[in-house]
Amino acid sequence: MMIGLACFSALPVLADDVKTPVDSVIVRDIEEVVVISTPKENQNLRQQTLSSTSFSQIEMRSKGVTSIKDVSAMVPNLYIPTYGSKLTTATYIRGIGSRINTPAVGLYVDNIPYINKNAFDFNFSDIERVDVLRGPQGTLYGRNTMGGLIRLYTKSPFHYQGTDLNLSAATYGDFKANVTHYHRISEKFAFSGGFFYDRQGGFFKNTYNNKKVDDGDEFGARVRAIYLPGDNTKLDFTLSYEHLNQGAYPYEEVGLATDIYNQGEKKGTIAYNREGSYKRNLLNAGLNLEHQANNFIFSSITGFQFLKDDMNMDQDYTAEDIFTLRQKQNGKSLTQEFVFKSDPNTTSPWHWTTGISGFYEWLKTDAPVTFWGDGIKTIIEDHVNSVFERLKDQNPRMPTMALDVTDNSFLINGLFDTPTLNTALYHQSTFDITKKLSFTIGARLEYEKTWIDYNSAANLTFDFLMPDFERVPAMKPMLDGLKGIQIDPGFVGKLHKDTWQLLPKFALKYDFNERNNVYASVSKGYRAGGYNIQTFSDLIQSKMSSDMTAAINERSGGRMEQMGGGAFTPREVNYDVEGTISYKPETSWNYELGAHLTNAKQTLQADFAVFYVQTKDQQIAQFAPSGLGRLIVNKDESTSYGAEASLKAQLTDAFSVNANYGYTYAKFEGTSVLSSSMDSKKYYVPFVPKHTFTLGGQYVIALREGSFLDDITLNANYTGQGRIYWTLDNNASQKFYGTLNGQVGFRKGDINLDVWIHNALDSDYTAFYFESRGIGFRQRINPLQVGVNLRCRF
Repeated sequence: MMIGLACFSALPVLADDVKTPVDSVIVRDIEEVVVISTPKENQNLRQQTLSSTSFSQIEMRSKGVTSIKDVSAMVPNLYIPTYGSKLTTATYIRGIGSRINTPAVGLYVDNIPYINKNAFDFNFSDIERVDVLRGPQGTLYGRNTMGGLIRLYTKSPFHYQGTDLNLSAATYGDFKANVTHYHRISEKFAFSGGFFYDRQGGFFKNTYNNKKVDDGDEFGARVRAIYLPGDNTKLDFTLSYEHLNQGAYPYEEVGLATDIYNQGEKKGTIAYNREGSYKRNLLNAGLNLEHQANNFIFSSITGFQFLKDDMNMDQDYTAEDIFTLRQKQNGKSLTQEFVFKSDPNTTSPWHWTTGISGFYEWLKTDAPVTFWGDGIKTIIEDHVNSVFERLKDQNPRMPTMALDVTDNSFLINGLFDTPTLNTALYHQSTFDITKKLSFTIGARLEYEKTWIDYNSAANLTFDFLMPDFERVPAMKPMLDGLKGIQIDPGFVGKLHKDTWQLLPKFALKYDFNERNNVYASVSKGYRAGGYNIQTFSDLIQSKMSSDMTAAINERSGGRMEQMGGGAFTPREVNYDVEGTISYKPETSWNYELGAHLTNAKQTLQADFAVFYVQTKDQQIAQFAPSGLGRLIVNKDESTSYGAEASLKAQLTDAFSVNANYGYTYAKFEGTSVLSSSMDSKKYYVPFVPKHTFTLGGQYVIALREGSFLDDITLNANYTGQGRIYWTLDNNASQKFYGTLNGQVGFRKGDINLDVWIHNALDSDYTAFYFESRGIGFRQRINPLQVGVNLRCRF
């Protein structure tokens, strides 16, 4: 198949808003509709030995999908909660996922990998197709795809011509606009360019200052150019830029959740005194080169990403002025991959893919934590003074002692340079044993090196008070010397770690015919390890305590060592920085049976899979002991098993339905994840819904020729998921819930007007829950919203 011809092989249904095929009532496979070049696979998705879901831009519009977080409403066993900010894209598949640090589900856009999940939640205005691959994709795609892979593709300027204008307005002050022009200059060159603007008025109000918490705006542009220098060669260049300025973190205080069945029904109040925000500048560039030789296809994929962001967070989420976090990141990543694969149209019984890949990521993080007045008192002064009170109780003859911090604020600086180098070599072969039976075997050898150059320090000024001796003249010189004491606890150093991983895959497939098959597969995936930079706040607090006692004893000329009964005796403390901040890679084995089925009339398409996953050294996000941020820890093992099913049916020319169901039973197997009082039980893995469910339908009313409108389209989609446990000890959860979305579309030629409603039942459930400093917080789902979209093509 010639690359030049492939670029023009779009079917008639590629027209942007064609609703009903004129030839027959069939369910069209998206790969028959949206032609996409994938550099690694030799077969269409439903012919591969994996569980997957694909959908087009038309399907995304009908279901209200405008971001990656909306994709989970269309895919079984995929969960991407909407909370926090666009910095946070927690993605879970089959009990495997990630809230912070490295992702467990990978993301590729136009074949370019996104290394940092801070960039996952971007604008979807030009996305043409979405593929979600479930289960480890480590053999072909490597690190951080142990849960699965999401692939996104933008529109090709060879397939689409003209100018698209999209305008949207909705309640709560939302407004969107984007315009993209697609132009084919010749049979060898085509380009597209577009601009978008998105204004969000915000759903939730901070009662402390009576301002919206989650308002914001973003704008950006995307350019794509495709050049065909010869019949067998293609160059595909993409460039995008986005600027985001977002209010964030509408967390309401609800108290600790002791009754797991009521967590989704608790009401709370958003009230914190320092505003949260997230700002991001994101640039992505990619170059795909593809050349078809006589018996194989060669691809070179080069990607570059620049991300600069700035997060401000009131980290106590209350009206008290306790502490805040500001995190600024400056990251750049360069990726390169060379792929050789056999010609998909070959008659040979051997189909193969071989590749070498690598990337280097530069990441600098500036993450200071600032304690304000209430935080200095409750976290520093009250903590230290409670120790003095206990000493006094144990020894009544000891003088009364107190700490008084004289600084108005207390800053813990954190400068971290954490580059990562990764390289891998992989091969996968599929052998056609017979015309119907095939066997796949593959392996990937991957090496990763991670560094951290850290500089975290603080400076605190305090007075050490001894009120019992204030009127004793002989003690005045010593008491004066115990005022204005300064300490500067800190940690400066460098660490690095090396990791090797072997990621095999074995699969067996039997084809009943071209559209029906069953398969069995075994594959391994892994999620990279790393370093917890937020743990330095806890290390600083620990060192601050020892530095305080040493400084007090030194200022007193050693007298406090005698008077304090050993409490001020100098002690040398060795801090295990590496053991404290480091966490190991997470690995999993996935065992799967599945089927891809289509009936003889092609009116019904069904996909089924059952799976069993064993995960070791599972990475779990939790708050640091001090409450100063989140960190990753490794927890023994977990197992998950379940099933997923997807159905699409074209019942008539006008009426189609679709349904998805996923079931995941994911529990921990070890005991170190739990406290000693819980060792006799097993606990569910947090953030993993046991059930995911979607049921949707579309009905197209075709009007008579000459009517004011060409057709009217009715869409309805119901999505449910739950129960979801939020904490390690399973004391808080969200029971199963559902939301209903609907849309009515009116079309006249190239003009489309859609009136839509999201969360039509105005369901109120918890999108995210966590506990910090003994307080429970949650973020609610967005309330009922109504809007209108206008789309025109010129």
